[in-house]
Parts: sequence; C-alpha cells; structure tokens
Amino acid sequence: MGDTSTHVFQINALLKNVKSLMYSKFICPCSGGIAIITNKVPNPSDLSIIENYFKSVEGINSNDIPSPRLPQSKSYLKIMGLPYLRTDGNKITSKNIIDFIKHINLFENISLATKPHIIKASPKSDMAIIWFDIWDTQNGSKAKLLINHSFNLGHHIAMVRATNMNPGVPQCHNC
Repeated sequence: MGDTSTHVFQINALLKNVKSLMYSKFICPCSGGIAIITNKVPNPSDLSIIENYFKSVEGINSNDIPSPRLPQSKSYLKIMGLPYLRTDGNKITSKNIIDFIKHINLFENISLATKPHIIKASPKSDMAIIWFDIWDTQNGSKAKLLINHSFNLGHHIAMVRATNMNPGVPQCHNC
C-alpha cells in the first residue's frame, strides 16, 4: 500500500477539490481491506472519491479494492405470530421467511445479516418464533423502525419484537 501519510494527503486534496467537509485523519491496512479514520461520516460522494483514488494507485489491483462501506452493527429481532407449518403441511423454512420479507414493505431497505432461525413457540403449539439478525446503523435506527410493528401474512398477524443477541443456532430441546 505504500506510505499511508501520502495517501491521506492525496485523498484530502481530492476531497478539498470537491469542497467536501470530510477529511481523512489516518489510513491503515487491516484484515479484509483498509481502515480509514475520518473527521465525520462520509457521504456517498466522499466514499466514491476514496474508492476511485485507491483504484488509481499504482501497484494496487483495482479488482482487489472492495467498495467502501461504513461501519455497521447487527440488531437482533424476532417475529412472532406466524404458523410453524405452511398450508401444504410442511415446516416453514428460512427460505420461506426470506421470500416473505422481500415482499413486505415494512422490511424495505433491510439486509439480513444471517439466515433466519425458526423454532416452535412451544412443543404443542402450531406457531413459530423466527429469530433474525439485520445489518443496522450504529444507533439501531433500522431496528427501531421494525420493533413492535405488525404485518399480515395470509390471515395471520405477525409482530416484530426486539430480542437479545443470539449467537449461533438457537436450540430448543422441547421441539
């Protein structure tokens, strides 16, 4: 990558040329890419300038430069109120949930961080609990738009709730 202070200087010159209020303070290589510390959150135009700069640096393969992105957090949610079995008698699957989410306006601009996990609400229940994680902003603004909102799926009314972090696959020994 070369001298990082040169990169900082050149990126800042490009940003100044377009009258951006953002500037880079520090650049360092890290696993999976390059970390750039800035004075404020970059806008899409700032990110584009940084990406184009690194794609033009001699000795760096432009195909190896991933698109710049802002830090993200995960938010942990669950859906309650959906049946465990579909109308054809088969268990609801993660793929079914992903397909549902794509067609429900409430989930517009939501990206799943993991595949949804589905269990029965209780051993004798015909209802499911679906845990899913989303990519969110640092302050959880996407999750806040979903939490305690309901949506209809057929004649079922489902509700999105917040939940604690659920590392790994949830296990239910009663199912």
